[in-house]
Amino acid sequence: MPKINVYLSDELADAVKQANLPISAICQRALEQAVRRVTAMHESLHDEVDLEANVQFSRFTKRAQTIVSLAIDDARADNRPATTADLLAAIVDENENLALRVLRSMDIEPQELSAALAARHARPAEPSDQRYEDALKEALRLAVTEAMGLGHNYVGSEHLLLGLIAEPAGSAGHQLRSAGADLRLTRRAVAAVLAGWAARNESAATPTADVVTALTSAVREQLIPITERLDRLEQRLTP
Repeated sequence: MPKINVYLSDELADAVKQANLPISAICQRALEQAVRRVTAMHESLHDEVDLEANVQFSRFTKRAQTIVSLAIDDARADNRPATTADLLAAIVDENENLALRVLRSMDIEPQELSAALAARHARPAEPSDQRYEDALKEALRLAVTEAMGLGHNYVGSEHLLLGLIAEPAGSAGHQLRSAGADLRLTRRAVAAVLAGWAARNESAATPTADVVTALTSAVREQLIPITERLDRLEQRLTP
């Protein structure tokens, strides 16, 4: 039977040993459930997705649905398939989403990305029956995978951002990685932003500039121990 290594933090590993848990059985069960959920969500992302008619998109948050719709509408205006650049531009243009806070926590200013992405309109329109380029479809699938990897049962703007970074061929991923949005670091930033946001019990109302500044500072503080812990783990695993 194939083996899969599972790496735990020191604290969690000690707790598992003390509780004498059946690690293999628990992992198998968790992986079976995760595979079913990811497969179901991936299957909803067929070639011609209609956000209004396709109920499987219910796992996408309203904001994530709005972002994808903005990307499609932008491409439709140019009579071309939607691209990863359209999706990233929609994240920036939507202007009130968690993905932007994640980027700012890594000292990446979203508006600086907009200037580079504006070039997508300069390309001659290529009429097509497709609504998505292949790279965008893959980025959406990867967004689902990233959401599940973080233990989330929804797909939000932060997962769309991770999907764009993880997708290797699209122009948006190239632009993000060039700006310093490494996938591993961005995953840490997403986790830290979510933890910081929850810890402050903020309401769904739009936060003030002072709150955003305080949250960004808190996120950076939380990234430090996470980074140090992962670095220690990698050093132990390096031959």
